[in-house]
Amino acid sequence: MILGIGNDLVDIRRIEKTLERFGERFTFRVFSAEERAKCERRQNRAASYAKRFAAKEACSKALGTGLARGTYWSDMMVVNLRSGKPTMVLKGGAKAHLDRMTPPSMKAKIDVTLTDDFPLAQAIVIISAQPEDFVHES
Repeated sequence: MILGIGNDLVDIRRIEKTLERFGERFTFRVFSAEERAKCERRQNRAASYAKRFAAKEACSKALGTGLARGTYWSDMMVVNLRSGKPTMVLKGGAKAHLDRMTPPSMKAKIDVTLTDDFPLAQAIVIISAQPEDFVHES
């Protein structure tokens, strides 16, 4: 059962300019230590940051909160499963909202797709609910 869908498109050049202008002030406000480490290892770090920025925007849309109502940048983190597939880990207000929107005896699953083709980066997030005993990829 789909609980929410979000999509976002980011201009990589905008993220490049933001990185140049604000540097760590921007990255520490928006991204976790793990996300920063991953992006900094990439040859095109701006595109990597842009995809994760888009994923956070898309996730906030899928939650139905946007970046308001107790949902903050730092509440959402893009992580990869062992298979390499991206997903989101939520905490704080975002996690609380996810818990409220997930029906009883169901478990939330967050699917994420990330792509970039300069100058654009895109993310799509689908939040679904599955029975708690459903086995999904780890």
